[in-house]
Amino acid sequence: MKKAYLVLFALTGYYFASAQSTPPTTAQPAQASDQNLAPYQRNPIIPPFHLLKLDSATYLTKEDLKKHRRTIVMFFSPDCDHCKHQTESILAAGDKFKDIEIVMATYQPFEELKEFNTHYRIFEHPNMKLGRDEKFVLAPFYRIRNLPYLALYDKKGNLVTTFEGTQKVETILDAYDKKGKEE
Repeated sequence: MKKAYLVLFALTGYYFASAQSTPPTTAQPAQASDQNLAPYQRNPIIPPFHLLKLDSATYLTKEDLKKHRRTIVMFFSPDCDHCKHQTESILAAGDKFKDIEIVMATYQPFEELKEFNTHYRIFEHPNMKLGRDEKFVLAPFYRIRNLPYLALYDKKGNLVTTFEGTQKVETILDAYDKKGKEE
């Protein structure tokens, strides 16, 4: 749990540092700008990711995902209790998620990821994929402040919504149902 807090502390520090790195300008009227949006908001499609797989030799990328399937990108920490509860609820409702690709990414040490995989038997679920975000790309891309972080994408790879913190299975599925009714 201590490591999860350290990751969140690092994320918070990065977020505040990046928010204050813009030099002040002369007095101008405030304008809505794409520069203030997180990268996932400026480009609301599944990001190009590069996650080290459990074999520690190959990488999971966006191209490895099955086409025309809904996708969840879940950023988590193996020692985070909220992340564990989220994983347990998704696994318990496995039939409801069988047609959704779930990419689980962490920045935590590789050994913790392997233990998490073994404990939750993620390897038994072909729609769930684990990887280590070695270059720490996803957290700043989404501007993550709380774990677990879920980004939901439709069958075309377009962003549906994001969630920070543990979510009920019904909340996740309702977000997809709502999007489906709008199309």
